[in-house]
Amino acid sequence: MTVEIPSGSRNKYEYDHARHRFVLDRVLYSSVHYPCDYGFIDGSMADDGDPLDVLVVISGPTFPGCVVRARPVGVLDMADEKGHDFKILAVAHDDPRWESTHALEDLSPHRLLEIETFFRTYKTLEKRPTDVRGWLGAEDAWRIIDAAMSAGTTNDPTGARPGTWR
Repeated sequence: MTVEIPSGSRNKYEYDHARHRFVLDRVLYSSVHYPCDYGFIDGSMADDGDPLDVLVVISGPTFPGCVVRARPVGVLDMADEKGHDFKILAVAHDDPRWESTHALEDLSPHRLLEIETFFRTYKTLEKRPTDVRGWLGAEDAWRIIDAAMSAGTTNDPTGARPGTWR
């Protein structure tokens, strides 16, 4: 996955695929900050036409553009003003603190609640509602990733090809 926004940031960066640059989309209107590194799965395409969103749990924040090998453990099922918007939750593959984490049940319930609360509230002051529907497991995450990789393009800045995330 490619990190767009490091954990702890209130700056919402997005990768501009046409310009091959990271741009500041906006600063979050509220006092919340991203609970994990946040970005996209290279070469994927979600239902909204953008690369599939992913949050990665890692011991410390990285930086926009950092490529992180990650292992999916679940998916947050949610929607926003554009429609269905899955958020894959993964752990950093190369961080030994998460080597035994393979499922949502391996994470603390509090961490999952922090992530849910962030996505329920981060657009509130912008008057852009979100609908957080709950967590799905690792197998659901893989199913969603596989579908997004199959729908993906080969125009990815990292050179990733559809179907190569596993």
